Amino acid sequence: MLRIVWLGLLCCLVYSPATQASSYERELPKALSTDPDMCRWVDCAAVLPGATAFSLRKGAPPYVEGYGADKKLKGYVFLSTDIVDTQGYSGKPIVTLIGMDGSGHISGVRVLKHSEPILLVGIPENKLTDFLNQYLGRFAGARMEIGGSGKDRLDAISGATVTVIAENQLISRCAQAVAYQAGIMKQAVRPPARFIDSKQPASWQALLTDGSVQHLTVTPADIGTSGSEAYLDLYYGYLNAPGIGRSVLGDEDYAKLMKTLKPGEHALFIVNNGSGSFKGSGFVRGGLYDRIQVRQDLSAYTFRDTDYLNLYALRAAGAPEFRESGIFILRDPHFAAAWPWRFAFLANKEDQQTGAKQFTSFESNYWLPGNQLQGGRPAVELPQAAWKKAWHDKQAEVLLFAGWMAAVLVFFISRDRWVRRSRRGSKRWVSWPKTISWLIAIAFAGGLEMAQPSITQVLTVFHALSDGWNWSLFLSDPFIFMFWLLIVPTTLIWGRGLFCGWMCPFGSLSELLYKIGRLLHLPVGKLPMAWHNRLKWLKYAIFFLLLAVSFFSMPLAEKLAEVEPFKTTFLVGVLNRSWPFALFLAVLLGLSLFVERPFCKYLCPLGASLGLPSRFNLLKLRRKDGCSSCKACAVGCGSLSIDAVGHIDSRECLMCLDCMVMYYDGHSCPPLAQERKRREKAGQPLTPIGRDGLYIPIKPAATPAKDTLRAKG
Repeated sequence: MLRIVWLGLLCCLVYSPATQASSYERELPKALSTDPDMCRWVDCAAVLPGATAFSLRKGAPPYVEGYGADKKLKGYVFLSTDIVDTQGYSGKPIVTLIGMDGSGHISGVRVLKHSEPILLVGIPENKLTDFLNQYLGRFAGARMEIGGSGKDRLDAISGATVTVIAENQLISRCAQAVAYQAGIMKQAVRPPARFIDSKQPASWQALLTDGSVQHLTVTPADIGTSGSEAYLDLYYGYLNAPGIGRSVLGDEDYAKLMKTLKPGEHALFIVNNGSGSFKGSGFVRGGLYDRIQVRQDLSAYTFRDTDYLNLYALRAAGAPEFRESGIFILRDPHFAAAWPWRFAFLANKEDQQTGAKQFTSFESNYWLPGNQLQGGRPAVELPQAAWKKAWHDKQAEVLLFAGWMAAVLVFFISRDRWVRRSRRGSKRWVSWPKTISWLIAIAFAGGLEMAQPSITQVLTVFHALSDGWNWSLFLSDPFIFMFWLLIVPTTLIWGRGLFCGWMCPFGSLSELLYKIGRLLHLPVGKLPMAWHNRLKWLKYAIFFLLLAVSFFSMPLAEKLAEVEPFKTTFLVGVLNRSWPFALFLAVLLGLSLFVERPFCKYLCPLGASLGLPSRFNLLKLRRKDGCSSCKACAVGCGSLSIDAVGHIDSRECLMCLDCMVMYYDGHSCPPLAQERKRREKAGQPLTPIGRDGLYIPIKPAATPAKDTLRAKG
């Protein structure tokens, strides 16, 4: 069996077309993000048909102009990472090259590099191409909505909803940003901010509390270096507002600053006490502060040396010390001080696995407090994050999913009542709820919502603990997130069995096939315990192999994680995968007709990762003294988790509860049956069965004392 399984897995990894030609973690030229001649490194003509020559990068954010053989402007080409930092499901940017003609219509889109596991070997490259082709001919300012209606509608890629939501936001924002710069679209002019003329200085803590001053910290780990001191320990704020400017600068310096500013100009202060610098070296070479930006909507504002003023002291009481500082003047008339904006620090992050440096951005949101503005903050419709949209669009399904989880939890908490009502020959009080849960797991969780937890999520958590926690990454799939909210505590309380045995979509499918095999009277069997005890460690070996490989190369680990047949079964579908994946799945499901849960018991790395903490679960299944010599439960244990002395291995137990049914069954449990027969023969009553799995002892009635009898007489 194992030879066939490993052969199938090897075929999947070696012969899958998706692994042969993919943009997954593709190595891009290092100069792509910095060289003014962007089209030297990528095929710009592929996204702007008819263009034969391209300009250098221009504008902020940057783009290039494309010209035809007649020297006339054909349109524009831009790189997504130059404009936005939208992250996909992986938490990494989807590097996309976009073309737009002179009238503002998208002419081409190509994903150059992504880190989305579902697009690794799960979804053919042509599916991604088909999705991107939906943007061709759409106007940059048009509404483009995944799953919308009418002309706004864009069809998603089945199994990659979060990824395509992120890509849709990325394409829309990039196209609009360039369209604004090119004059194709006009930005709405917002009214200038009207400040409250506050003369009462505020303390530093008060400024932090109400958001007048914001704090941005960048650790050495964030940029791939080592050290105990923060790389950036940075504070910044908007100085035009009198309540902030006077508090930070003092009355005299604030008045001087306001006299130097022209109408429509804005002043910001920045101080830093970290080991690194926010100024960078660009301002020395070309007068450009290339490490900091202010971003509002789709516009990005940079600063030159002529926009810089010295800042010598912070006057607010309790202000921190700093090593570098400055006041920067923002001179663009489109900047609206009363509306939200973002401060961005730009850096090169070194990948600890490969040593390669990747451009990354650290952002902090800023919005003037309402107590600084006449009439308070304006009404603003903030752009919805991809993870929030995913939850919003699935509200009804989320409620149903939560209801299913709650029902299973309630049943499991009260399981003692139901196993007592059941008998070895009639387990409907347990088997019916379990079968219903299996069907929901297969049809609703797996089939409809494609919510199959995977070992890749466990690997992601391990890396998040060292690389930085990103809640938006974990929240991006509502159902996977909800599953893990259930898996983590229940594994620590009861072991892996609640999820693996009752709610795992693939495990439920495998178990249901085994039940069908029994109904069809197919020959079924179990491996000898000696072989089972050897082979059960295989899944742990696979788990530790994947974990070790992930620290060397996460892309390789995600490829090897195809030992899980989950994508083929639920996320992508067997018809959308190449024959090795289909063969691998067919072998596993075929074996499931004859052997109970072969994948779960011997190959599943997810089960192994949950099995390890299950050893320390808080609540064990009950055992009685007679269990050490009785083999009755072990004979009927489908997961083979009961050893020769009656001990239940929580790492392997799938919580079928058959042993608990027998635990209270006076006709099937040998110690109980012996006691029942003895009492029936002696004419003694059958008392209830206690929590210890034994009949409650019969206590003889106390004999009345002689004096008491005489008194009554």
